[in-house]
Amino acid sequence: MSYLVLARKWRPRTFDELVGQDHVRRALTNALDSGRIHHAFLFTGTRGVGKTTIARIFAKSLNCEKGVSSTPCGQCPACVDIDAGRFVDLLEVDAASRTKVDDTRELLDNVQYSPARGRYKVYLIDEVHMLSTHSFNALLKTLEEPPPHVKFLLATTDPQKLPVTVLSRCLQFHLRRLPLPLIYDRLAQISAAEKVEFEPAALRAIARGADGSMRDALSLLDQVLAFGGGRAMEAEVRTLLGTLDRKHVQGILTALAGKDGAALMQQAAHLDERAPDYHQALGELSGAIQRMALLQALPDLPPGDDEEEDKLLAGLAAKFTAEDLQLLYQIAINSRRDLDYAPDARAGFEMALLRMLAFRPQGLPPAAPAGGGGAGIGRATVAARPAVAPSKPATVASPTAAESDWDALVASLGLQGTARHFAANCVLLERKAGLVRLRLDPAGDSFRRPQIEARLAEALSQHFGETIRLEITQAEAPGEIFTPARRDALAAEDRQRAAEESIDCDPAVRAMREVFGATVRPGSVKPLG
Repeated sequence: MSYLVLARKWRPRTFDELVGQDHVRRALTNALDSGRIHHAFLFTGTRGVGKTTIARIFAKSLNCEKGVSSTPCGQCPACVDIDAGRFVDLLEVDAASRTKVDDTRELLDNVQYSPARGRYKVYLIDEVHMLSTHSFNALLKTLEEPPPHVKFLLATTDPQKLPVTVLSRCLQFHLRRLPLPLIYDRLAQISAAEKVEFEPAALRAIARGADGSMRDALSLLDQVLAFGGGRAMEAEVRTLLGTLDRKHVQGILTALAGKDGAALMQQAAHLDERAPDYHQALGELSGAIQRMALLQALPDLPPGDDEEEDKLLAGLAAKFTAEDLQLLYQIAINSRRDLDYAPDARAGFEMALLRMLAFRPQGLPPAAPAGGGGAGIGRATVAARPAVAPSKPATVASPTAAESDWDALVASLGLQGTARHFAANCVLLERKAGLVRLRLDPAGDSFRRPQIEARLAEALSQHFGETIRLEITQAEAPGEIFTPARRDALAAEDRQRAAEESIDCDPAVRAMREVFGATVRPGSVKPLG
């Protein structure tokens, strides 16, 4: 006896057996039970979510010899023939192979004739978006006003390609991707019924690899059973799919937490022995990091699909800061996107791991160099400035605490125009009840006017919730005090100097100077940002 693949053997034959898509099932069962049945239905959604399955169940409900209802008997000749795919009044058409207008006209020539056996003649057109423009034009009139004994069931994975005139003549139902727990439960049910030995982690990996498609999940299960000799074990599934198992994930994250470059490269070497799909490997790693971030931020998060793995990831998450996990996640997903540009997939994967090891979020102190085998890779701060250092260091002293407080206060007052410039050229000397004492840099004297001082005093009064009086003294020399304006000027000089030195060091600019005697026009170099 020939083997029937699981996707066909376990295909739902009634609405009750249907997994997921409750919104579509409810609408169709209500229509069937109430007798309010439209003449054209359009089922959309990605592959393997049940479009043609629902259409066949609907056709069976229309033609069951027990009567039209949402619960066909499944035993009468009509139901049996529809399940077997030989019912003469159910015309299944693959639009991808019959795109010509002559094919459509030939199909529609028989619409006017009554059904040979059933109650309704049902046209099931799969991948209907593949029809040509002329084919759609030939279909439109019949689709709008078909004979009472005809029903159209259309299915497509790309509804955007359908003409609006077709969409407007159909009741449209969008079938969603199936969630992972639902696919896992169905796989477990089928595996038990088939008396298959399996590990829950193996079925979860299959469900994750199916990407929302029940048909893909059953096809993968068939493939795994063939590969594993009738068993579904986690190690064999991950080998077949080319994904990371929990041991590799744990090893990589442990090496990152310990800043151990040698151990990290050893994990990459062990992984390469399994000939993985590095796109999927980075996807598995980013998924684990995302789960760690959730478990770290929300300790009371309800348990996920795999409680044992959650415990493992929660323990690893404790070894990272929240900022570390955010950066690791960004590196993982960006590296996955850029993997096609790497010299080879393994090199791209290793560079992603090295970036995770080498960088940490800005503002955190750099950690000590990595140990364990002398990998020589430390953790460096992610800099916000260009890599070129300024040629002359700033000679102004670091701001005092009071000056830093005034800097933040000016930014929060919401001042505009001249008042903002005036405040930015001051520093805070003292604040006590009803009084704020400031020192003004001579560079800001041109902004000092009574109305400007009054505006600053009013803004400070609103900020502190009391009437503020200002006392302002002037510094003797420009640059004597570190004002917000002085800080901004130094930062601008720093950026400009770095931009000019970066241009001077650029190999292309050097080559143009040497070959063509080119020069950089003064004032033409501007820093980014």
